[in-house]
Amino acid sequence: MTESIAVENLCKRYELGSLQKETQLRDQLVHLLHTPFRRRPPKEILWALRDVSFTVEQGEVVGIIGRNGAGKSTLLKVLSKITYPTSGKVRARGRVASLLEVGTGFHEELTGRENVYLNGSILGMRKREVDTKLDAIVAFSGVERFIDTPIKRYSSGMRLRLGFAVAAHLEPDVLIVDEVLAVGDAVFQKKCISAMQDLRGGGRTVLFVSHNMAAVENLCSRGIWIAEGRVRLDGPTHQVIEAYMESFASSDAAMNDLTGVGARRGSGEARYTKVEFLSKEGDLQTVTRCGKGVVIRLHYHANEPIERPSFGFRMYTELGTLVTDTGTWLHGLDIPLAPAGEGYVDLEIDSLNLIPGRYFLSLQLDSSMSTKLYDVLEHVVHLDVEEGPIYGSTRRIDSRHGLVFFPQRWRVDGIGRGPPVEVSSAAGG
Repeated sequence: MTESIAVENLCKRYELGSLQKETQLRDQLVHLLHTPFRRRPPKEILWALRDVSFTVEQGEVVGIIGRNGAGKSTLLKVLSKITYPTSGKVRARGRVASLLEVGTGFHEELTGRENVYLNGSILGMRKREVDTKLDAIVAFSGVERFIDTPIKRYSSGMRLRLGFAVAAHLEPDVLIVDEVLAVGDAVFQKKCISAMQDLRGGGRTVLFVSHNMAAVENLCSRGIWIAEGRVRLDGPTHQVIEAYMESFASSDAAMNDLTGVGARRGSGEARYTKVEFLSKEGDLQTVTRCGKGVVIRLHYHANEPIERPSFGFRMYTELGTLVTDTGTWLHGLDIPLAPAGEGYVDLEIDSLNLIPGRYFLSLQLDSSMSTKLYDVLEHVVHLDVEEGPIYGSTRRIDSRHGLVFFPQRWRVDGIGRGPPVEVSSAAGG
């Protein structure tokens, strides 16, 4: 088969630290004269990618997975030539289209229609080639009414729909997509998956980054797991996903101490320190049963008083499907102040209506009065749910029955009591 992408010993290094305020030569000379012997602080080096190597054949759909900060997005930016590597080589054959962030490649002042043509020209397409694709792009995106409106007035969902439609319909040889399923409704997500399947059938190469393991497993025959800037595992999708998910469960669920977790985002004025799963009686537990009550206790530490804190979490299946996204703000709880020091909040669930399996929690602590994030941890703890007599019987219920069960009652006293059927007889002559 023809090699579509080749990556050899790819490295990307960033220098962290404050920028120098003296931007002119005169300012730098004055600073040097005033402090001629002052030693400058050493710069902190971050290796976003280290010795990454792999090849992708033409027509392959490859899923790239990993935690936040692992280097996935940096890899895609290098492949898309948005940024350049510190060392190593990257080769991509043919036209490369990328959708890395909502609205990437759009000009804010141009209309949706004008941006379609702009993206086409960037890909090296002639105007008449884009003309033939325009109707399909607009129909796919669902922004027909706003196609002649400047992009700056589009919502994030509209930008994403149009961006993906352009990237998928202008016939790239390589399509690079980062978290396209994180925005948009279920109908649009199905369209995206179908479009990527069509690209695969047409012999085009797709690199697909997503936290939705079910989508990755459905779309991709091969997976690459990136961890700490390196390729941790490259192989069949189901094997890579299984190894990746096992890495989340390496610690005992009863010891959900978060103080040593390094892979987290946020400003840090307040941070989660521990998660406990309790029975309704207050007993610590590592496993709960279907239909039983559970209390999720989120411990935190605040370095200073936090105004209007909002505590929340997301729960995912083992394959990364979102089960629920909830928090104090969504429930209308206005917490005026969290004092400095230790504290915790409890989420009481009367009946956990989940099918047996392992579920992962991502935590977020932010401000309900601004967009400030104090602490964000992805897939940081897990909860195991085992079988329980949820319907009052001994019959088993498992993942074949979906994600959740509903408290319900069936009534059968209407069997045989349907409305009378009127029978008409034909008149004979």
